[in-house]
Amino acid sequence: MHVGLNLVYLVPGEIGGMETYARELIPELVAQRPDLKLTAFINREAAAAGDGPWGRLIPSVTIPVEARNRVEWVMGEQRYLPRAAALQGVDLVHSLASTAPAWGPFKRVVTIHDLIYKTHPEGHVGLRSLGMRALVPLAARTSDRIISVSEATRRDMEELLGTPPEKIDVVPHGTGAMFAGDPVPEADLRRKYDLGDRPVVLTVSAQRPVKNHGWLIDALAAIPAERRPVLALAGPSYDDDYGAELRERARAGGVTGDVRWLGWTTDAELEGLYALASAFVYPSLYEGFGFPILEAMRRGVPVACSDRSSLPEVAGDAALLFDPEDPRAIAAAVEEILGDPGEAELMRAAGKARAEQFTWSAAARGTLRSYDRALSEA
Repeated sequence: MHVGLNLVYLVPGEIGGMETYARELIPELVAQRPDLKLTAFINREAAAAGDGPWGRLIPSVTIPVEARNRVEWVMGEQRYLPRAAALQGVDLVHSLASTAPAWGPFKRVVTIHDLIYKTHPEGHVGLRSLGMRALVPLAARTSDRIISVSEATRRDMEELLGTPPEKIDVVPHGTGAMFAGDPVPEADLRRKYDLGDRPVVLTVSAQRPVKNHGWLIDALAAIPAERRPVLALAGPSYDDDYGAELRERARAGGVTGDVRWLGWTTDAELEGLYALASAFVYPSLYEGFGFPILEAMRRGVPVACSDRSSLPEVAGDAALLFDPEDPRAIAAAVEEILGDPGEAELMRAAGKARAEQFTWSAAARGTLRSYDRALSEA
């Protein structure tokens, strides 16, 4: 079997979870089935970076486009990739990022991570919104098999795209690689970010409306000042207007002095923040899978998270769930963790055990089964 991996979307360091997906899955596919021939189809940015299992573990072919340009990316995927894959003689193309070539003399598998462009269209604007609305349904229709990363996303595909359930294989992600270096010491982080000696509640995500930071800030305001932790928001802001709106919300709630806007953090800093955090809170309104809660659980941080979309499925019984649009419910979950050290310790152990259930080895096995199904179908 010769499988081509569609990585035309992948700009190293800029696409978050879908880069993690490729970096972690490829080595496991190689390990699980050494006889499998793999070829990665990458863009110019990935070829220039030269850092990844594409090219190092498996050969790569560069599609002559720059994926930061949305029009070039689509052109590369829909026009150039099918021709390049045919020239390489692949039997199957696996597209790892929700969109896929609609034609070509090979079987097609696509991983669809979420349907956020449909459920929360405010999260995608401009060309990206138009592209997702056209290309994701096209990929779902024209692919032989679809890999869904959660049961929640599978249900969304059935209900919102009309995808036949027998065409979908649910294959959850594993957890990301642990940071190999030394974390920044707690004292240094507390000094740098002015955390004082108070408990720290951490959340890690880009500042986008769907991530629901606003209700989280309101929840912080609902906790009495004498018991209020510091809320540390790690992650970039892509929308200055939304960032300003969040800061105004903190001011109106009287918690400006209780919120720290960390922005981008280094891996060493983030590891140190996990180590010092008393709780990890994730109030997202929609997630295709939910990497962040597993990353926190893996590091032994007690987790409270939204009860929406895939998050209850991923968290299992190892997290406190709350209605993400009820700030008092969010506040109650935070206070339960901070106010009961015994419960927090049990949650640390439960979270670590839960995270261990999600492995890239299992993800690779499920992916290979999907390949086999696609190739066996007439």
